[in-house]
Amino acid sequence: MCAERTLPKFDNTSIEISKEEGLRLYEDMVLGRLFEDKCAEMYYRGRMFGFVHLYNGQEAVSTGVIKAMRADEDYVCSTYRDHVHALSAGVPPREVMAELFGKATGCSKGRGGSMHMFSSEHNLLGGYAFVAEGIPVATGAAFQTKYRRDALGDTSADQVTACFFGDGASNNGQFFECLNMAALWKLPIIYVVENNKWAIGMAHDRATSQPEIFKKASVFGMPGYEVDGMDVLAVRSVAQEAVARARAGEGPTLIEALTYRFRGHSLADPDELRSPEEKQFWAERDPITKFANYLTKQNLATKEELKEIDNKIQAQINDAVEFAESSPEPDPSELRRYIFAED
Repeated sequence: MCAERTLPKFDNTSIEISKEEGLRLYEDMVLGRLFEDKCAEMYYRGRMFGFVHLYNGQEAVSTGVIKAMRADEDYVCSTYRDHVHALSAGVPPREVMAELFGKATGCSKGRGGSMHMFSSEHNLLGGYAFVAEGIPVATGAAFQTKYRRDALGDTSADQVTACFFGDGASNNGQFFECLNMAALWKLPIIYVVENNKWAIGMAHDRATSQPEIFKKASVFGMPGYEVDGMDVLAVRSVAQEAVARARAGEGPTLIEALTYRFRGHSLADPDELRSPEEKQFWAERDPITKFANYLTKQNLATKEELKEIDNKIQAQINDAVEFAESSPEPDPSELRRYIFAED
Protein backbone atom coordinates (compact mmCIF):
# COMPACT_ATOMS: atom_id res chain seq x y z
CA MET A 1 0.00 0.00 0.00
CA CYS A 2 1.25 3.49 -0.82
CA ALA A 3 0.93 4.56 2.82
CA GLU A 4 3.67 2.16 3.92
CA ARG A 5 6.54 4.57 3.21
CA THR A 6 7.65 6.01 6.54
CA LEU A 7 7.23 9.74 6.91
CA PRO A 8 10.43 11.56 7.88
CA LYS A 9 10.63 12.64 11.50
CA PHE A 10 10.76 16.36 12.28
CA ASP A 11 11.21 17.92 15.70
CA ASN A 12 8.77 20.83 15.89
CA THR A 13 9.96 21.69 19.39
CA SER A 14 13.27 22.88 17.95
CA ILE A 15 11.54 25.47 15.78
CA GLU A 16 11.25 29.06 16.92
CA ILE A 17 8.26 30.72 15.33
CA SER A 18 6.42 33.87 16.30
CA LYS A 19 2.70 34.05 16.86
CA GLU A 20 2.36 36.37 13.88
CA GLU A 21 4.18 33.95 11.57
CA GLY A 22 2.28 30.96 12.93
CA LEU A 23 -1.07 32.58 12.31
CA ARG A 24 0.06 33.68 8.85
CA LEU A 25 0.88 30.08 7.91
CA TYR A 26 -2.35 28.79 9.42
CA GLU A 27 -4.44 31.39 7.59
CA ASP A 28 -2.84 30.53 4.26
CA MET A 29 -3.52 26.82 4.67
CA VAL A 30 -7.13 27.43 5.72
CA LEU A 31 -7.58 29.72 2.73
CA GLY A 32 -6.45 26.91 0.44
CA ARG A 33 -8.66 24.29 2.08
CA LEU A 34 -11.86 26.33 2.27
CA PHE A 35 -11.37 27.72 -1.22
CA GLU A 36 -11.13 24.23 -2.66
CA ASP A 37 -14.16 23.07 -0.68
CA LYS A 38 -16.14 25.94 -2.21
CA CYS A 39 -14.86 24.98 -5.67
CA ALA A 40 -16.23 21.47 -5.18
CA GLU A 41 -19.60 22.90 -4.12
CA MET A 42 -19.76 25.21 -7.13
CA TYR A 43 -18.72 22.44 -9.52
CA TYR A 44 -21.32 19.98 -8.32
CA ARG A 45 -23.97 22.71 -8.45
CA GLY A 46 -23.16 23.24 -12.11
CA ARG A 47 -21.71 26.71 -11.66
CA MET A 48 -18.14 25.77 -12.63
CA PHE A 49 -17.17 23.76 -15.69
CA GLY A 50 -14.29 21.86 -17.25
CA PHE A 51 -11.68 19.79 -15.45
CA VAL A 52 -11.10 20.85 -11.85
CA HIS A 53 -8.30 19.28 -9.78
CA LEU A 54 -8.39 20.13 -6.09
CA TYR A 55 -5.52 20.42 -3.60
CA ASN A 56 -7.17 19.33 -0.33
CA GLY A 57 -4.60 17.68 1.94
CA GLN A 58 -1.51 19.18 0.32
CA GLU A 59 -1.76 22.68 1.79
CA ALA A 60 1.36 22.38 3.93
CA VAL A 61 3.50 22.07 0.79
CA SER A 62 2.21 25.20 -0.92
CA THR A 63 2.27 27.27 2.26
CA GLY A 64 5.57 25.90 3.53
CA VAL A 65 7.44 26.63 0.31
CA ILE A 66 5.84 29.80 -1.07
CA LYS A 67 5.64 31.60 2.28
CA ALA A 68 9.39 31.01 2.66
CA MET A 69 9.92 33.11 -0.46
CA ARG A 70 9.62 36.81 -1.27
CA ALA A 71 6.06 37.79 -2.09
CA ASP A 72 5.59 39.27 -5.58
CA GLU A 73 9.33 39.01 -6.30
CA ASP A 74 10.22 35.34 -6.48
CA TYR A 75 8.64 33.11 -9.12
CA VAL A 76 6.16 30.26 -8.68
CA CYS A 77 5.42 27.69 -11.39
CA SER A 78 2.54 25.28 -10.89
CA THR A 79 0.73 22.30 -12.43
CA TYR A 80 -2.94 21.69 -13.29
CA ARG A 81 -3.58 21.54 -9.50
CA ASP A 82 -2.81 25.22 -9.24
CA HIS A 83 -5.53 27.17 -7.38
CA VAL A 84 -3.82 26.99 -3.99
CA HIS A 85 -0.37 27.80 -5.37
CA ALA A 86 -1.94 30.94 -6.85
CA LEU A 87 -3.51 31.88 -3.53
CA SER A 88 -0.26 31.30 -1.60
CA ALA A 89 1.56 33.43 -4.18
CA GLY A 90 -0.78 36.31 -3.36
CA VAL A 91 -3.30 36.20 -6.19
CA PRO A 92 -6.55 37.52 -4.61
CA PRO A 93 -9.29 34.92 -4.03
CA ARG A 94 -11.65 37.04 -6.11
CA GLU A 95 -9.40 36.77 -9.15
CA VAL A 96 -8.83 33.03 -8.74
CA MET A 97 -12.55 32.31 -8.31
CA ALA A 98 -13.49 34.56 -11.24
CA GLU A 99 -11.03 32.66 -13.41
CA LEU A 100 -12.68 29.39 -12.43
CA PHE A 101 -16.00 30.89 -13.47
CA GLY A 102 -14.47 31.96 -16.81
CA LYS A 103 -15.04 35.65 -16.15
CA ALA A 104 -13.15 38.63 -17.56
CA THR A 105 -12.07 39.65 -14.05
CA GLY A 106 -10.18 36.39 -13.54
CA CYS A 107 -6.40 36.36 -13.17
CA SER A 108 -6.12 34.97 -16.73
CA LYS A 109 -8.99 37.15 -18.02
CA GLY A 110 -11.28 34.10 -18.17
CA ARG A 111 -9.08 32.42 -20.79
CA GLY A 112 -7.32 29.92 -18.56
CA GLY A 113 -9.83 28.35 -16.24
CA SER A 114 -8.85 25.89 -13.55
CA MET A 115 -5.66 24.54 -15.11
CA HIS A 116 -4.08 27.72 -16.44
CA MET A 117 -3.86 30.27 -13.63
CA PHE A 118 -1.41 33.07 -14.39
CA SER A 119 -0.51 36.41 -12.83
CA SER A 120 2.41 38.53 -13.98
CA GLU A 121 1.75 40.87 -11.05
CA HIS A 122 2.45 38.10 -8.57
CA ASN A 123 5.14 36.29 -10.64
CA LEU A 124 2.90 33.24 -10.98
CA LEU A 125 4.25 31.63 -14.13
CA GLY A 126 1.16 29.57 -14.76
CA GLY A 127 -0.60 26.32 -14.27
CA TYR A 128 -0.01 23.68 -16.95
CA ALA A 129 -2.31 20.96 -18.20
CA PHE A 130 0.38 18.59 -19.47
CA VAL A 131 2.36 16.58 -16.94
CA ALA A 132 5.85 18.10 -16.40
CA GLU A 133 5.07 20.96 -18.80
CA GLY A 134 5.93 23.62 -16.24
CA ILE A 135 9.40 22.28 -15.41
CA PRO A 136 11.12 23.79 -18.49
CA VAL A 137 9.24 27.08 -18.00
CA ALA A 138 10.41 27.35 -14.39
CA THR A 139 13.95 26.41 -15.40
CA GLY A 140 13.88 29.16 -18.02
CA ALA A 141 12.73 31.70 -15.44
CA ALA A 142 15.61 30.72 -13.17
CA PHE A 143 18.00 30.96 -16.12
CA GLN A 144 16.94 34.54 -16.92
CA THR A 145 17.56 35.53 -13.30
CA LYS A 146 21.03 33.99 -13.46
CA TYR A 147 21.73 35.59 -16.86
CA ARG A 148 20.62 39.05 -15.77
CA ARG A 149 22.89 38.90 -12.75
CA ASP A 150 25.99 37.27 -14.23
CA ALA A 151 25.92 38.41 -17.86
CA LEU A 152 24.16 41.76 -17.62
CA GLY A 153 25.49 42.81 -14.23
CA ASP A 154 22.06 43.36 -12.67
CA THR A 155 22.82 43.05 -8.95
CA SER A 156 19.09 43.19 -8.12
CA ALA A 157 18.53 39.91 -9.98
CA ASP A 158 18.47 37.47 -7.08
CA GLN A 159 14.98 36.00 -7.50
CA VAL A 160 14.37 32.35 -6.70
CA THR A 161 11.96 30.14 -8.65
CA ALA A 162 9.85 27.40 -7.06
CA CYS A 163 8.77 24.70 -9.49
CA PHE A 164 5.95 22.42 -8.30
CA PHE A 165 5.08 19.10 -9.92
CA GLY A 166 3.75 15.69 -9.01
CA ASP A 167 5.41 12.31 -8.60
CA GLY A 168 4.30 11.26 -12.08
CA ALA A 169 6.25 14.13 -13.64
CA SER A 170 9.51 12.81 -12.18
CA ASN A 171 9.42 10.01 -14.75
CA ASN A 172 9.24 12.42 -17.70
CA GLY A 173 12.15 13.55 -19.80
CA GLN A 174 11.74 17.22 -18.92
CA PHE A 175 12.52 16.41 -15.29
CA PHE A 176 15.91 14.88 -16.08
CA GLU A 177 16.92 17.38 -18.75
CA CYS A 178 16.04 20.42 -16.67
CA LEU A 179 17.64 19.19 -13.45
CA ASN A 180 20.79 18.50 -15.42
CA MET A 181 20.88 22.04 -16.85
CA ALA A 182 20.00 23.62 -13.51
CA ALA A 183 22.85 21.80 -11.80
CA LEU A 184 25.36 22.62 -14.54
CA TRP A 185 24.51 26.33 -14.49
CA LYS A 186 23.77 26.59 -10.75
CA LEU A 187 20.35 28.06 -11.39
CA PRO A 188 18.40 29.62 -8.48
CA ILE A 189 15.53 27.15 -8.50
CA ILE A 190 13.79 24.77 -6.11
CA TYR A 191 12.19 21.70 -7.66
CA VAL A 192 9.32 20.61 -5.40
CA VAL A 193 7.89 17.15 -5.99
CA GLU A 194 4.45 16.89 -4.38
CA ASN A 195 4.41 13.12 -4.03
CA ASN A 196 0.77 12.36 -3.25
CA LYS A 197 1.36 8.69 -4.11
CA TRP A 198 -0.82 8.62 -7.20
CA ALA A 199 -0.15 9.80 -10.77
CA ILE A 200 -3.82 10.17 -11.72
CA GLY A 201 -4.81 6.50 -11.22
CA MET A 202 -1.35 4.93 -11.23
CA ALA A 203 0.19 4.10 -7.86
CA HIS A 204 3.60 5.75 -7.64
CA ASP A 205 5.46 2.60 -6.59
CA ARG A 206 4.26 0.81 -9.74
CA ALA A 207 5.39 3.56 -12.10
CA THR A 208 9.03 4.17 -11.22
CA SER A 209 12.14 2.09 -10.67
CA GLN A 210 13.22 4.41 -7.84
CA PRO A 211 10.21 5.44 -5.70
CA GLU A 212 12.34 7.69 -3.47
CA ILE A 213 12.45 10.64 -5.85
CA PHE A 214 14.69 12.83 -3.70
CA LYS A 215 17.53 10.35 -4.26
CA LYS A 216 17.54 11.21 -7.96
CA ALA A 217 19.10 14.56 -7.04
CA SER A 218 22.43 12.83 -6.38
CA VAL A 219 22.72 11.94 -10.07
CA PHE A 220 22.95 15.65 -10.85
CA GLY A 221 25.14 16.56 -7.90
CA MET A 222 22.47 18.67 -6.21
CA PRO A 223 21.03 18.38 -2.70
CA GLY A 224 17.90 16.26 -2.42
CA TYR A 225 15.61 16.20 0.62
CA GLU A 226 12.68 14.09 1.69
CA VAL A 227 10.21 15.91 3.92
CA ASP A 228 6.88 15.24 5.63
CA GLY A 229 4.54 17.15 3.34
CA MET A 230 1.80 17.06 5.97
CA ASP A 231 3.88 19.21 8.35
CA VAL A 232 4.05 22.86 7.32
CA LEU A 233 6.96 23.63 9.63
CA ALA A 234 9.00 20.73 8.25
CA VAL A 235 8.37 21.90 4.68
CA ARG A 236 9.09 25.51 5.61
CA SER A 237 12.40 24.56 7.25
CA VAL A 238 13.68 22.71 4.19
CA ALA A 239 12.38 25.40 1.86
CA GLN A 240 14.11 28.19 3.78
CA GLU A 241 17.43 26.39 3.43
CA ALA A 242 16.86 25.79 -0.28
CA VAL A 243 15.86 29.42 -0.88
CA ALA A 244 18.97 30.65 0.93
CA ARG A 245 21.20 28.36 -1.16
CA ALA A 246 19.59 29.48 -4.40
CA ARG A 247 19.78 33.18 -3.54
CA ALA A 248 23.43 32.83 -2.57
CA GLY A 249 24.26 31.42 -6.00
CA GLU A 250 24.78 27.85 -4.78
CA GLY A 251 22.34 26.30 -7.24
CA PRO A 252 19.19 24.17 -7.26
CA THR A 253 17.61 21.86 -4.69
CA LEU A 254 15.21 18.95 -5.13
CA ILE A 255 12.58 18.57 -2.40
CA GLU A 256 10.28 15.56 -2.27
CA ALA A 257 7.29 16.33 -0.06
CA LEU A 258 5.38 13.22 0.97
CA THR A 259 1.76 14.31 0.96
CA TYR A 260 -1.71 13.13 -0.02
CA ARG A 261 -4.72 14.50 -1.84
CA PHE A 262 -7.90 13.93 0.11
CA ARG A 263 -10.12 14.01 -2.97
CA GLY A 264 -9.96 12.10 -6.23
CA HIS A 265 -7.66 13.09 -9.07
CA SER A 266 -10.29 15.54 -10.31
CA LEU A 267 -13.88 16.28 -9.40
CA ALA A 268 -14.90 13.90 -12.20
CA ASP A 269 -12.97 11.04 -10.54
CA PRO A 270 -15.09 8.67 -8.41
CA ASP A 271 -11.90 7.82 -6.46
CA GLU A 272 -12.47 4.08 -6.37
CA LEU A 273 -8.85 2.96 -6.81
CA ARG A 274 -7.49 3.98 -3.41
CA SER A 275 -8.30 1.79 -0.43
CA PRO A 276 -10.29 3.08 2.55
CA GLU A 277 -7.37 2.12 4.80
CA GLU A 278 -4.96 4.27 2.82
CA LYS A 279 -7.31 7.25 2.86
CA GLN A 280 -7.80 6.91 6.60
CA PHE A 281 -4.05 6.70 7.22
CA TRP A 282 -3.52 10.08 5.58
CA ALA A 283 -6.72 11.71 6.86
CA GLU A 284 -5.38 11.24 10.38
CA ARG A 285 -2.38 13.36 9.36
CA ASP A 286 -4.38 16.34 8.13
CA PRO A 287 -1.82 19.20 7.93
CA ILE A 288 -4.26 21.88 9.11
CA THR A 289 -5.42 19.93 12.14
CA LYS A 290 -1.83 19.05 12.93
CA PHE A 291 -0.67 22.67 12.79
CA ALA A 292 -3.67 23.95 14.73
CA ASN A 293 -2.81 21.53 17.54
CA TYR A 294 0.81 22.72 17.45
CA LEU A 295 -0.20 26.38 17.72
CA THR A 296 -2.44 25.78 20.71
CA LYS A 297 0.03 23.51 22.50
CA GLN A 298 2.81 26.06 22.05
CA ASN A 299 0.51 28.82 23.35
CA LEU A 300 0.84 30.68 20.06
CA ALA A 301 -2.91 30.78 19.51
CA THR A 302 -6.17 29.89 21.20
CA LYS A 303 -8.92 27.81 19.64
CA GLU A 304 -11.04 30.96 19.57
CA GLU A 305 -8.39 32.83 17.57
CA LEU A 306 -8.14 30.00 15.06
CA LYS A 307 -11.92 29.87 14.73
CA GLU A 308 -11.94 33.60 14.09
CA ILE A 309 -9.49 33.06 11.24
CA ASP A 310 -11.65 30.26 9.85
CA ASN A 311 -14.69 32.54 9.84
CA LYS A 312 -12.76 35.43 8.27
CA ILE A 313 -11.49 33.22 5.46
CA GLN A 314 -14.94 31.76 4.83
CA ALA A 315 -16.29 35.29 4.46
CA GLN A 316 -13.53 36.09 1.94
CA ILE A 317 -14.41 33.03 -0.11
CA ASN A 318 -18.13 33.79 -0.06
CA ASP A 319 -17.25 37.28 -1.25
CA ALA A 320 -15.09 35.79 -4.02
CA VAL A 321 -18.04 33.73 -5.27
CA GLU A 322 -20.31 36.78 -5.28
CA PHE A 323 -17.66 38.74 -7.15
CA ALA A 324 -17.21 35.97 -9.71
CA GLU A 325 -20.92 35.55 -10.30
CA SER A 326 -21.47 39.27 -10.80
CA SER A 327 -18.43 39.73 -13.06
CA PRO A 328 -18.86 40.05 -16.85
CA GLU A 329 -18.12 37.34 -19.35
CA PRO A 330 -15.17 38.01 -21.69
CA ASP A 331 -16.31 40.18 -24.61
CA PRO A 332 -16.61 38.07 -27.80
CA SER A 333 -14.96 40.94 -29.71
CA GLU A 334 -11.76 40.16 -27.77
CA LEU A 335 -11.68 36.50 -28.72
CA ARG A 336 -8.16 36.72 -30.15
CA ARG A 337 -6.78 39.15 -27.59
CA TYR A 338 -3.94 38.00 -25.28
CA ILE A 339 -2.67 35.48 -27.81
CA PHE A 340 0.40 37.70 -28.16
CA ALA A 341 2.08 40.00 -25.67
CA GLU A 342 0.85 43.56 -25.55
CA ASP A 343 2.87 46.73 -24.99
